[in-house]
Amino acid sequence: MIILRYLVLGLVLSFLGCAKSGNVIPSVPVSFEAPLTDPRYSALNIPGNAVLVNGYGVAGLILYRRTDGTYAAYDRCSTYNPQNKCAVTLDAGNFTVTDPCSGSKFLLLDGSPAKGPATQSLKSYYVTITSYEIFVTN
Repeated sequence: MIILRYLVLGLVLSFLGCAKSGNVIPSVPVSFEAPLTDPRYSALNIPGNAVLVNGYGVAGLILYRRTDGTYAAYDRCSTYNPQNKCAVTLDAGNFTVTDPCSGSKFLLLDGSPAKGPATQSLKSYYVTITSYEIFVTN
């Protein structure tokens, strides 16, 4: 019975070790804060709008205000060949972003891929809103 447990454990670990480690957005510290009254982020006062922020995360941040009033923050680094650090760009209408390197599209509602070749969602960050300020962390 003990041998069977070790055999199963070994098989599980070997399958986990075979996962593609090259398709992971690197973990970098993110600590962004800004007043929502800042004109650069005023688009976030209207649900359904997004803004791009450079200098944070791997390839910058996408801040998005969902239509229900909640906020989302994603790394702009595409999950398709993330080693290229290709920054996604906002599409007209602010509901999707596109990886200009591969053509992959992602939904801003939840970061999920809407069009391949990407199969993984954009990396998301924690968002907190207090006293008219937005905080993004990981």
